[in-house]
Amino acid sequence: MSVLLAIAVLGILIVVHELGHFMAARLQNIHVNRFSIGFGPIIWKYQGPQTEYALRGLPLGGFVGFPDDDPDSTIPEDDPDLLRNRPILDRAIVISAGVIANLIFAYFLLVAQVSIVGVANLNYAPGVKVPAVATDISSAAAQAGMKANDIILSVGNQKLGANEEAVSIVVETIQNNANKTLEIEIQRDGEKLFLEVTPELGDDSKGRIGVQLISNREIVRHRIKNIFEAFSIGAQEFQRIVVLTLQGFWQLVSNFSQTAGKLAGPIAIVDMGAKIAENNVGELFKFAALISINLAVINILPLPALDGGQLAFLAIEGVRGKPLPLRVQENIMQTGLMLLLGLGVFLIIRDTTNLDGVRSMFQR
Repeated sequence: MSVLLAIAVLGILIVVHELGHFMAARLQNIHVNRFSIGFGPIIWKYQGPQTEYALRGLPLGGFVGFPDDDPDSTIPEDDPDLLRNRPILDRAIVISAGVIANLIFAYFLLVAQVSIVGVANLNYAPGVKVPAVATDISSAAAQAGMKANDIILSVGNQKLGANEEAVSIVVETIQNNANKTLEIEIQRDGEKLFLEVTPELGDDSKGRIGVQLISNREIVRHRIKNIFEAFSIGAQEFQRIVVLTLQGFWQLVSNFSQTAGKLAGPIAIVDMGAKIAENNVGELFKFAALISINLAVINILPLPALDGGQLAFLAIEGVRGKPLPLRVQENIMQTGLMLLLGLGVFLIIRDTTNLDGVRSMFQR
């Protein structure tokens, strides 16, 4: 059930994105002849008065089709309601509407979470929790006797406070002391123990002991006072997630070799969503909002086959006073589409092979 919920979340976000394009076109009386979720062979379709609605076999996105690109269309080429015959501003609205729809939807998801689930308050306790320990023979933590559910109270004679920074302190201390013995104070079943752990030197030249670390905190929720508070808190959380997403993309671009491995495909996203749904269904609102914002940011990038690439063509047309030759645009878009599909398939294969053990949780 949790996997189906995660898949449903991705499906809804794709539908929202494509509905943005579709509604922006129809509200301007621009002809639309196809509305498809997915790519490839058609699984199901319905022919409406003007538009064919379809579900396709490859669930890696979707598209809104226009008669402009259909050689079998009976609409005259000089019809003013064809997309290509509309002013640049009208076309820009249609192209950018998917991104706008995802951002608006993400905001209202966050408002809905606050309204239904409540506002989360984080109550921190001293130390850092260890929810999992790598059990293989090379794990420094396992060799030292550390176990899942231990609470680290101090590391290298440095006491850990009741705050969010405690995790960073432990991570930095371990990373900066490769091949050096550290004394770690832990709490286990109400008793305090002292362990000696020697971080191993990783491939990134940083120390690691083979544990997952999370803040030692409890989430307490309270109900909102009124709907205005929900909109206000939703806006604050929306802004926070947008800023974090943009920072993440900037790190990807500026330090690609170090961050490319963190790219997640649809399989990894579904797996993450399933785990969230399994533990706390209410957090699916925030998960969906996060993915929706990421989808919007990705699509606005000026890359071929993405909305940003089409907006770039419009910008060039505005500067030149005429569009690039159709053949040039088609070649660029087809190349970009093949690259994106190739990347999608690669991520699916990689994420599928990694499902049995998420290595990132044991890299600290």
